[in-house]
Amino acid sequence: MGASTNVAPVIIKRKKIIVSGGHHGGAWKVAYADFVTAMMAFFLLMWLLNATTEKQRKGLSDYFSPSIPITRMSGGGDGAFGGASMYTEDTLKDEGSGATNQNPTKARQSRGTTGVDQQNQRDRANRDFTSLEAKLMGRGGESLVTDEALKHIVTRVTDEGLIIELFATPGVPLFDKDSAKPTPMLRDLTRMIARVIGKVTNNVALGGYIRARPVVLANNPVWELSTARASRMRSLLEGSGLDAERVRRVTGHADRKPVAKNPMDVRNNRVEVILLRN
Repeated sequence: MGASTNVAPVIIKRKKIIVSGGHHGGAWKVAYADFVTAMMAFFLLMWLLNATTEKQRKGLSDYFSPSIPITRMSGGGDGAFGGASMYTEDTLKDEGSGATNQNPTKARQSRGTTGVDQQNQRDRANRDFTSLEAKLMGRGGESLVTDEALKHIVTRVTDEGLIIELFATPGVPLFDKDSAKPTPMLRDLTRMIARVIGKVTNNVALGGYIRARPVVLANNPVWELSTARASRMRSLLEGSGLDAERVRRVTGHADRKPVAKNPMDVRNNRVEVILLRN
């Protein structure tokens, strides 16, 4: 007969640990969240590209571009930024070439082009041309030329630059008849123009124009004469103080571009002085 015992039996429980994996895990949720975030950013970018203008997009791009506080816009001063203020000198500010010819500085131009918006540069250049145009024509106060001279000058800002057009009027020519000999009126105009364009450093182009002849000639001299008058205008400007190195082009246009409806009108006898964009 077996001995009896009151000791409780020992029960061993084994816990089975199941490692999460496959579709039962949570790692896929993180990857999905990243994907949704990327898609949202992509569609937001597409919406911005469609809802903004080119200029606005350029502004957003420039906002995130690294830049330094030194630009190529200079007023001709000799300060810490190489003359970055237009008030450092009583002259017009110049696009990318520092001080003016009248008051040059040692540095000659400010440094640095990082983050410069070309469209903004163009807008500033237009404002500079407009300001110079206003000074020349007396629109903002006192004119730099006489009232009599103003009757022979028109100005306009174009993609090429500031055009200063000098033209003849009935009874007051710019050159002696059928020659490139300047009249006293043109000499006076040239001295005034040279003083005006001496305030900036832009390069210069010159063009000569002739009115059409009343009859057809076998050897029409309009090409030679218009070229000779443009060249004579160049020598007059250089004699009045214009740096010869600034002259980039001298062109005779003959009678091909009349400004008056009548191609034989004396108004078509003119020369153009163009301050070119830098």
